[in-house]
Amino acid sequence: MKPRRMLTITQARKVDALKQGSPEFALMRSLGMRFRGIFRSRDPGKLDSWIDDAVSSGLVVIKRFARVLHRDLDAVCNAIELSWSNGQAEGQINRLKTTKRAMYGRAGPKLLRARMLPLDQNRHHPK
Repeated sequence: MKPRRMLTITQARKVDALKQGSPEFALMRSLGMRFRGIFRSRDPGKLDSWIDDAVSSGLVVIKRFARVLHRDLDAVCNAIELSWSNGQAEGQINRLKTTKRAMYGRAGPKLLRARMLPLDQNRHHPK
């Protein structure tokens, strides 16, 4: 979701038409923009009121999302406040799982190990 200042004229017109034609869309966009603002401002203090508004919104998907956030509120607040991310670790795990799935049933453990370990490590370990 782009804020209004980042939309092209055509996109802004489409958003306006959707908002006029669907109050649910207007509410969903408003909640989405507020949620984005909470993360950008790094202020978890606004999260409780956002969750309350989302649960009372009547939008089933948004209500479900808000309830899931509320279940692990400490982790969500940490994600808002802290700049740390596990993105690098998750990316490596995804890469390894993709390689493993691509080779499943096609090669033995030696080839799998050779593909998963960095090249420098393969040179130092004799077969």
